[in-house]
Amino acid sequence: DKFDYLVSGGPLRRSIRELLPELRLAGEPCGELTRGGAELIDGLLPAGLPFCPPEGDAETGMTATNAVAPRTGNVSAGTSIFSMLVLERPLKKVYPEVGIVMTPSGRPVAMVHCSNCTSDLNAWAGLFREAAELFGGSADSGELLTKLCTAALEGDGDCGGLVVCNYISGESVTHTDEGRPFVTRRPESRLSLANFMRAQLYSSMVTLGMGMELLREEEIKIDSLTGHGGLFKTPGVAQRFLAAAFNAPVTCMKTAGEGGPFGMALLAAYMLRRESGETLEDYLAKKVFAGAESTTVSPDEADISGFKSYMKRFSDCLGMERAAISVL
Repeated sequence: DKFDYLVSGGPLRRSIRELLPELRLAGEPCGELTRGGAELIDGLLPAGLPFCPPEGDAETGMTATNAVAPRTGNVSAGTSIFSMLVLERPLKKVYPEVGIVMTPSGRPVAMVHCSNCTSDLNAWAGLFREAAELFGGSADSGELLTKLCTAALEGDGDCGGLVVCNYISGESVTHTDEGRPFVTRRPESRLSLANFMRAQLYSSMVTLGMGMELLREEEIKIDSLTGHGGLFKTPGVAQRFLAAAFNAPVTCMKTAGEGGPFGMALLAAYMLRRESGETLEDYLAKKVFAGAESTTVSPDEADISGFKSYMKRFSDCLGMERAAISVL
């Protein structure tokens, strides 16, 4: 209504309602590939191929982790990191740091998105690889990250006083427009590889934890939280720290490293194979993930205490981040 009012009297004679595409929920058909369309892609796909409703990373991530029912959630962690919590009711307040999106079947979801996750970690892994090469060593990238992340398990709960700010770019949750990554510590802090790597992994999810704190007064109930994406490829490490950050059990399936394409394939399968009246929630729970191999890690009290301490120090150091942006 506001848009139509603002353009009234101008050359646009049609309502915005006529111009926007129609909504389609999961399972509803969206037409098929025409013969002309098939020719445009040199016959890569056959004419007549059915289309399902397309979705973005957020919705395919929910599907890939079976987090589409109320009181379920997922955390996707790769280059960026975000949490999706499927709500039982709309939020009471508006939070600029929290986005409201929908599951593919139309349920409201609270989304906290952070731009920085593994980029700084990958850069440090590259530095360690260079150091190994000085001694004639070499390491596969995946193996190197696995060993480095596993070393974090031996670190102190509070990272020995180290703080890593992994901001390659700005963050809306902490209201920083640019990024200046840094590592800092007090003279008495316990500098070790284990503490450094633990601080790296904490930093990859601490801003997300700060965003989740905004929703605490909403009393959102979460029965299950699933982790997926590259950060969870090393079993039992990021999963354990995320459980401490959220103070909730975190499940990782064997497909934890899979993401959007897997979720989109499941949505296509749902459109083609669902039975009459079968919801997306039931289809995923009973026909896709019923026998899925998974591990669940419950939060450890020492980890919870350590992460809270780290979050406090990280928040206190954001003044350094803003000062660095102003001078570097």
